[in-house]
Amino acid sequence: MSKKPDIKIGYLNITDHLILGVTERKLLKGEEIFKYGNLEACPFIDWGSLSVAFSRGDINAAFMLAPLAIDHFRKGDDIRLVLLGHKNGSVLITNKSADIKEIQDFKGKDVLIPFHLSIHNMLLHKLLKDNNLEIGIGKDVEVQTVPPSKIPTFIEIDEQGKIGGFLVAEPFGSNVIKAGLGNEFELSKNIWPDHPCCVLVINTEIIRYFPNAVQELTNSLVKSGKFISKNIKEAAKIGVFFLNQDINVVEKVLSSPADRITTDNLMPQLDDFYKIQNYITNEMGTIHEKIDLEKFIYTEFAKEAGAT
Repeated sequence: MSKKPDIKIGYLNITDHLILGVTERKLLKGEEIFKYGNLEACPFIDWGSLSVAFSRGDINAAFMLAPLAIDHFRKGDDIRLVLLGHKNGSVLITNKSADIKEIQDFKGKDVLIPFHLSIHNMLLHKLLKDNNLEIGIGKDVEVQTVPPSKIPTFIEIDEQGKIGGFLVAEPFGSNVIKAGLGNEFELSKNIWPDHPCCVLVINTEIIRYFPNAVQELTNSLVKSGKFISKNIKEAAKIGVFFLNQDINVVEKVLSSPADRITTDNLMPQLDDFYKIQNYITNEMGTIHEKIDLEKFIYTEFAKEAGAT
């Protein structure tokens, strides 16, 4: 097989996936040229549709929630995790209509998350558990799954304050604050410092037959991550087009505070994924069967690309 592969990468319009936008922009402007493969960035509006498209083979790579990626591998998808998309990057926002002042005020409220197999669900569970609140149907706090881009609308129409708030990737938290509908309660980095969230998974057939294409893609994404960390204003401009978001919101997400989201530390760490897998299986029961993480996570491309 010598033909250049088309690497179709699924993503959502969230700042977690901005490294893909920077790489796409470099290719469009001719600042980089891929010799071994073709890149196609494929946007999705929610995690469910991205997951289905990946399983169906409509896309052969994806920036995907880490727990969801683990579940794809558990179900037998022949894939490997090759790189992180970012670290940190999400925020717990309170709904102004719900009048939340402290963590105990979430009792009796719903909290929105983007997907059940997500770091967001894990972090929310941990935060509530650490404060003696039970999460689940009929318990202290109930969780509702809503696509990230639709969460602001749910907050806007909830005049009775049934929704206590939401934990989701930026920039949707900052958008709700800008609209005057919510307040920042906690950054995800304060619940678990330097946590991974979205990861790049690639179909193993691409890796097997076109390793050079995967390597040049990984090289570019690692460079893009370092570019974002050193060129906030320029990265925010790219975010306007790639994420269809306001430039001031994107710039705030990338800079305030400086580690709200980080993109210059994309090397997957096995210990982080053992922590994720153990928590979602042992504490939450979201997944009932563990996978061989050492087989799932393949770091050679990231090492060659100089990821840290």
